[in-house]
Amino acid sequence: MTGTGGRQLGNALGLYLHWPYCARICPYCDFNVYRPKGDDEALLSAILADMADWRDKTGGRRLASLHFGGGTPSLMKPDWIARVIDAADSLWGFEDGAEIGLEANPADRARFAAIGKVGVARLSLGVQSFDDRVLAALGRDHDGAQARQAIEAALSAFERVSVDMIYAQSGQTIDAWKRELGEALTSGAGHVSAYQLTIEPGTAFGKRSERGETLAVDGDGAADLYEATQTLCASQGFPAYEVSNHARSPADQSVHNRIYWEGGDWIGVGPGAHGRLGQSTLDGRVATTACRRPIDYITAVNTTGSGVGADGTERLAPGDDLVERAFLGLRVTDGLDLDHLHRTTGVALNAEAIDRMIGDGFLQRAGVRLRLTEQGRLLADRVTREILP
Repeated sequence: MTGTGGRQLGNALGLYLHWPYCARICPYCDFNVYRPKGDDEALLSAILADMADWRDKTGGRRLASLHFGGGTPSLMKPDWIARVIDAADSLWGFEDGAEIGLEANPADRARFAAIGKVGVARLSLGVQSFDDRVLAALGRDHDGAQARQAIEAALSAFERVSVDMIYAQSGQTIDAWKRELGEALTSGAGHVSAYQLTIEPGTAFGKRSERGETLAVDGDGAADLYEATQTLCASQGFPAYEVSNHARSPADQSVHNRIYWEGGDWIGVGPGAHGRLGQSTLDGRVATTACRRPIDYITAVNTTGSGVGADGTERLAPGDDLVERAFLGLRVTDGLDLDHLHRTTGVALNAEAIDRMIGDGFLQRAGVRLRLTEQGRLLADRVTREILP
């Protein structure tokens, strides 16, 4: 399996599988995650049945990607992963160069060789940091040495490896972050995702923040760390192709994430999985959300054939669809395809505001594409809001 190679993915179809179980729930995480409770096999069966139901709805389009996310899908048994891959191949089939990827915790590195042998070609490794003190503060269940060992194991088991890092923890200096990021960039992985720590409501960090504790760098300090990230990645041959994602070559870019960013379609299976479908046999673009609790998801599949449940499908109004596509599409360095945006939503962005943002140095136009400048990337959400109709 290969990467994007520069291919546009706005008309592609992906499959996302959410495996919700984690050995430990990190204090900053607001994903739909749970501790394992022994119903794993029942969940796998429900996911496979849900996939078959979606095949009936989406028709015979081939998959450009299959992504195992979570949660911690590296906790899945390798033969279960193989069953999902085989089912996807049987139901839809894979395009030439399709990507099969999986997210992993460094603590699960003993499973990597077996996971690679069943067809997973791209591993996204949640390293987050190489500093033991930072890892402990983030609630991770590995240390720096285990992170390095996991990268080495991943490079020997998978065609492509991505290293995920988190920065802007309270007290982090630019020099300290550059040392960690530099280690990720020279690790042998072809892709590095560098995410700024955000404090989400309802998480353990969110509750501590409400009590007045400072856990993250924000404002000018966060902007300085972001600029240092871009500069170091570019100097090491890892240019940004999205606000937080850096690849050594086009082939190292994430096919599955580009489907999200470029407005393609994807099917979501597993508890809490989101999907978007609008270029299939369904009538118009819809947003889907599967039942969040594993037991509710299993029950929904067993009783209705679908994990979405009674309230999990929403038809997006053209304006809402445009807003989502604009926010995601402008994050990509290639920019937003305005012609594709208008064809798929029937709505146009605010031309006067676009001209103003171009004049202010936040946007640039290249043919039919609208791109954020380096200055604009620092204010991506604000600039996008400005140009909405």
